[in-house]
Amino acid sequence: METVAPFYKYLKKFVELSEQEFRENIFPIIKVRKFAKKNIITESGKVENYFNFILKGLVRKYYKRYENSHEEINTQISMENHIILSQESFHSRQLSEYIIEAIEPTVLVSIHYDDLEKMFTRSHKMEHLGRMVITFAMVIKDRWQMQQVKMTPRERFIDFVTKNPKMLQRVPQKYLASFLSIKPETFSRFKHLLVHHLKKNENHPNKH
Repeated sequence: METVAPFYKYLKKFVELSEQEFRENIFPIIKVRKFAKKNIITESGKVENYFNFILKGLVRKYYKRYENSHEEINTQISMENHIILSQESFHSRQLSEYIIEAIEPTVLVSIHYDDLEKMFTRSHKMEHLGRMVITFAMVIKDRWQMQQVKMTPRERFIDFVTKNPKMLQRVPQKYLASFLSIKPETFSRFKHLLVHHLKKNENHPNKH
């Protein structure tokens, strides 16, 4: 139970959930899965069977622009305490077009689709919880897609770095550039300007 405590804490954001309810309904169907760096978590061309919560590590979701292409389009990069799965495949039971890969050694709390459906059938509250989590994920995705359209590359970069400062150190630059829809050379320029700005502030701190 202690290992999956962050997942319990995450779920409590959506509904009032006692530890007993978690132990009885959710804990028995949880699988803790471990992946080494570069391991594939979800393959394209296969049905996504797992709902995943990241306990530890860093994960990306991407697709290849064309079949047999080397160009990878990153659509999600997530760290601890976030959900990641090929949503369309999971809910529709169709083959996934996405690949999900561990960027760092990763530990996931995973629940199989069949086990989740059985739990929803048994408990109205658990079904409501599932709907809340799915809705939240959809809202986040829509919000991100809107930012991609409305923001300039510079605005996207600043917004992302401000909200996710640790990502800049943990995620390879080429993945972040793809995720933010910024050309690699432009991303490098933004990063250089940011580092220069931070160093300048360190050397000349404001005096109050």
